[in-house]
Amino acid sequence: MAQDLREMFKKDREKKTYSMKKGHEDRFLSKLEEELPEGAAAKRKGGMFWLKIAASIIVVFGLAAYFFGGFNTVEPVPKTQVVDNVPQEAEVQSISLGDLSPDLKKIESYYVTNINLELSGLEFSDDNRDIIDGYMERLAQLDGEYKALNEELNSVGPNDQTINALIMNLQLRLQLLQKLKSKLNQLKSSKNEQKQSNII
Repeated sequence: MAQDLREMFKKDREKKTYSMKKGHEDRFLSKLEEELPEGAAAKRKGGMFWLKIAASIIVVFGLAAYFFGGFNTVEPVPKTQVVDNVPQEAEVQSISLGDLSPDLKKIESYYVTNINLELSGLEFSDDNRDIIDGYMERLAQLDGEYKALNEELNSVGPNDQTINALIMNLQLRLQLLQKLKSKLNQLKSSKNEQKQSNII
């Protein structure tokens, strides 16, 4: 009993053929000419001509104002810097962990990127300020140790112990941030549970 409507319409279209009556196009063109005399078409074309000229003039004036107006801008006065005229010893080019090898550069950039990502994902509030401040103090200590290790790397030269200590420092910082994030999530979930129990 069920019939596919698409099939029915397809069969119906195949049976019927549609064609226009003879002379239809001629009748249509004659009616069109009666409705739009030649004078109206000419007026419309003339109006478009003036619009094109006006648009061109506006574009030319706009470009001229842009180019000539750009040359009259006032240049800002450069800021003066106070320079210490005391002769300094030749600056020592410092090297970092990433300067030693491409592999170490990948390791350093991996940890630094993840550390920055974890820092940017922290949500600060009055409830978690004490916890975050404690972790940030520990991060500042690790950062100071990292700088000291970098100075050692520059003064003593690259060795396995210093390189391993630098990598361990980066790992510790990342682990510390991950622990902080976990602790903040626990604090947040306990606050949510507490609110839900107060509601019930």
